[in-house]
Amino acid sequence: MRHVHGRARRAGALLAAVLTGTGLLAASAGCSPAGTGLGGMFGKPPGREEGIRIAPDDGDRDVRPGRKLSVRVAEGRLESVRVVRSQDARDTPVPGRISADGRSWEPDEKRLALAAKYTVDAVALDGDGRRSARHATFTTRVPEERFIGYVAPENRSTVGTGMIVSLEFSREITDRAAVERAVRVTSEPAVDIRPHWFGRDRLDFRPRHYWRPGTEVTVDLRLRDVEGAPGVYGLQHKTVTFTVGRRQVSEVDAARKTMEVRRDGELVATVPVTAGGGRNTTYNGKMVVTEMLDVTRMDGRTVGFGGEYDIPDVPHAMRLTESGTFLHGNYWAPKDVFGRTNVSHGCVGLRDVKGGGADTPAGWFFDRSLVGDVVEVVHSEDRTVAPDNGLGGWNMSWKAWRAGSAVR
Repeated sequence: MRHVHGRARRAGALLAAVLTGTGLLAASAGCSPAGTGLGGMFGKPPGREEGIRIAPDDGDRDVRPGRKLSVRVAEGRLESVRVVRSQDARDTPVPGRISADGRSWEPDEKRLALAAKYTVDAVALDGDGRRSARHATFTTRVPEERFIGYVAPENRSTVGTGMIVSLEFSREITDRAAVERAVRVTSEPAVDIRPHWFGRDRLDFRPRHYWRPGTEVTVDLRLRDVEGAPGVYGLQHKTVTFTVGRRQVSEVDAARKTMEVRRDGELVATVPVTAGGGRNTTYNGKMVVTEMLDVTRMDGRTVGFGGEYDIPDVPHAMRLTESGTFLHGNYWAPKDVFGRTNVSHGCVGLRDVKGGGADTPAGWFFDRSLVGDVVEVVHSEDRTVAPDNGLGGWNMSWKAWRAGSAVR
């Protein structure tokens, strides 16, 4: 698959919030199986125009506090809206209410907070009772003389053994050494943890090997008053902690069209899959689950595939790259493609049913996965995923990783 790969944008957590009342999550996602009838031989799922309108727009930056936050539908009604404000490495739900006619949602607080990232997840029902989902994020203005760092994973979370600590800064950092010295990542039991810069606004940390299960990790941000660029000073003085859960590493063999799931070194299942086919092959290499969504929308226009597909209700979706590679449930492909034919636009598909089934291969795997789990793809005809595309840093040698430090 030829992804449109831009700079990763993550704030607070890379994880979407659980939508209250429905258990659904919404996100703009990047791929879906090809050759499965999306304009092709198997018939296209019913398409619907995007009906959920979110303001400010998805991806807006430097939003002024006076801008109005709203969620609206032109037709149908909103079923649920969940808004989370990420600020100083803490996530806070934003209270609000859906109007009596179900057509709009507005927050109780009329002004946006400064130096924050907002995540909006909305689910709507159209006139025929069909669900569609929308996910949007935007960031608000940070005073010129300040910068902050958004941290992944979430505070007090339990993650998989492949989790990489990742900080994205709200402004470009020119004195990277000063900022690097102000961030300390430690663990119990102790291991050697090293930093690596990707450009001027992202700093990642990892150990040499995957974390040992049960490890407690602490991220200390001592950025307040640190000059990261001329006249620009840090704002935070915060601590984030997380726990490493069991070790689960799954290997997708694109040639054999299978995924072997290993838990603590033991093979627990071999699952038939369909990977990227034709010119849309799946990346090779180690990828880390950064989001887990019960349901999400996948629109080919967001990743350079034009109108080839637009599926509003992809179940059991787990993000593997920032550019749009997912491991997800697939209910629209014939059952006999799994384990036999690669038909995806670059994602890895597991058999599922519409709405997502707990007893399907996709549901089984989703229920046994954590953010931070590793999925490694082998024997694909594509190149190895870039280290900064999602949390792809495990594809770098330890020597190359250590060379990315700004402190000499």
